[in-house]
Amino acid sequence: MPEKKKSIPLKRGFTARLAYHFGMWLTRTFLKFEVTGSENIPDSLPYVIIANHETFVDGMWIASVLPPQHFAAFSALAGADLLTDYGWFGKLISHVGRAVPIDRKGNPIRGLITAKNQVQAGNILLVHPEGTRCFNGELGEFQSGAAYIAIKAGVPILPVYIEGGYEIFGRQYKFPHPFKFHPWQRRRLKLVIGKPIPTDSHSDPHALTREIEANYREQAAAAAKQS
Repeated sequence: MPEKKKSIPLKRGFTARLAYHFGMWLTRTFLKFEVTGSENIPDSLPYVIIANHETFVDGMWIASVLPPQHFAAFSALAGADLLTDYGWFGKLISHVGRAVPIDRKGNPIRGLITAKNQVQAGNILLVHPEGTRCFNGELGEFQSGAAYIAIKAGVPILPVYIEGGYEIFGRQYKFPHPFKFHPWQRRRLKLVIGKPIPTDSHSDPHALTREIEANYREQAAAAAKQS
């Protein structure tokens, strides 16, 4: 029998919804979870969310601060290898985040067009401009895919900056580390939601990406001074 074709975005079924609620219960119980800038979330759909990429569960945290209607429309651009190379956990978080899988080794333009079509169909799309989780807690170079998608789809970009995720569940950990041990205390996780960036006056995704990246690096430098 031929393999059943997966829906795009992937469906957030009962198991994924249960995992989401459990994951957010753990977050709110064991972390100091802070959010600023919730008033900047657009009233209408769709839009593209960009965020620095610190953990496997960045999308869960970001989706949790959205209004219910927006949460239902939330999806995330993800490498197709998340479904094949990361076991049950990769499959689970792909469905929690309603992943739009793209082949990292395939035609990049085809993947961007698929993503753009999903935004135009009414989905909110989370894109990590760095392309992969950070290796050392510092920002990687931003790619222009998110700006391309937003400009072509004619939607705004909502920037979200994540502080503290790398120390909690960075790629160096197999399991989350929610506590500091000297002294013993819960780690702080903060989401900073910026003002939406309109794209109707932009035609060059590379120039827009450089502007956004410069802003993120300023935020990263400010966060480092405060830590």
